[in-house]
Amino acid sequence: MPTVIPFVPQRITVHLGPPTASAANVTVSFSDYVKNVASSEIYPTWEDSAIRANVLAIVSFALNRIYTEFYRSRGYDFDITSSTAYDQYFVNGRSFFDNVARIVDELFNDYLRRPNFVEPLAAKFCNGTTVTCEGLSQWGSQNLALQGYNSTQILRSYYGNVEIVSNAPIRGNTSSYPGTPLRRGSTGPNVVIIQVELNRIAQNYPAIPKLAAVDGIFGSRTEASVRKFQEVFDLTPDGIVGKATWYALVRLYTAVTALSELRSQGQQFYSVNWSYPNSLRQGDTGDKVRHLLYMLSVLSAYIPQVPQINADGIFGPRTREAVLAAQRWFGLPETGEVDEDTWDEIYDQFSGIENTTLRSRETFPQSSSSNAQGAPRNRYSQTTTMTQFPGKDLRVGSQDPVRQEVVR
Repeated sequence: MPTVIPFVPQRITVHLGPPTASAANVTVSFSDYVKNVASSEIYPTWEDSAIRANVLAIVSFALNRIYTEFYRSRGYDFDITSSTAYDQYFVNGRSFFDNVARIVDELFNDYLRRPNFVEPLAAKFCNGTTVTCEGLSQWGSQNLALQGYNSTQILRSYYGNVEIVSNAPIRGNTSSYPGTPLRRGSTGPNVVIIQVELNRIAQNYPAIPKLAAVDGIFGSRTEASVRKFQEVFDLTPDGIVGKATWYALVRLYTAVTALSELRSQGQQFYSVNWSYPNSLRQGDTGDKVRHLLYMLSVLSAYIPQVPQINADGIFGPRTREAVLAAQRWFGLPETGEVDEDTWDEIYDQFSGIENTTLRSRETFPQSSSSNAQGAPRNRYSQTTTMTQFPGKDLRVGSQDPVRQEVVR
């Protein structure tokens, strides 16, 4: 859910019982987890296509639990349980069937999803004899395989229009929380996630103000929406998205969109396009102008020749002065209009500052002051680290001294 591209974890932590039970957790490789569940849930004598269909359902369901951080967002220290009332049947320490293990080795990083959706399908299933459910019937899948159905046909006969994602990336299972609080002045994909979540949750909780633009910029309106969300759900209403608020957003977003259910509303791909928007000039307005103004306001804090501007979403006379100054600084034709070369130079400079400096909260702490429009006046407070003169002039070819590594 918070991550745009689902991945397959190297390892998964299983709680050996229902979620609230006092039981042990075990951490195993993801492929061994799937082999265990498949060997516990289905018969090795079944048709190959039935086994493949069931393995893909098992993988997809487990990945959905991880992608939505279903248990982690609720404060649990595991990814999934061994209880069939909630999840899938896992028997700690059991052996695997050889043919099942072979198929799992081929398919453990493939999963199901709806077309145009991001999240792995919560592919629920049951045995289809003593227990029936909305989803795949395990014995029914074997009957279809005996009729000549392949694994894709079996899956679509139960789940409808699904597609199989092959060779998903594999990486360590990490928390979606970015590690540091997000607040006024933050930018980037994590802010996009917050804004998307807030807007969707606001459909169910109208007291939370919706955001007019998902722009990846944590401004005064995003702060106000976060603060109201915190008030509604009994969190500290400071307008800052720390770990508790982040996971409350994850939990509520998963709930209102039913991402962990078979009939999910689905999450689509969300992004902010910072690419060249075609020429911008005085009088223009809109999201691209807001992006331009934000980048120029950051540059003005580092390049004295670029005057400070108000990030009000309007390309006015002062914006034109800032663009002229930036073009002069970059050695570009001084037109006062933002063509592709001007946009690229401004973005490259902004991106370098944002990635190397503005994300360091220790060396470059943020300021909470704001102007009358609610936009940060000086987004970042002065620091001794960032403003110290290095003792010598810096010019083309200058570089920091190479640090010598101590070999022990």
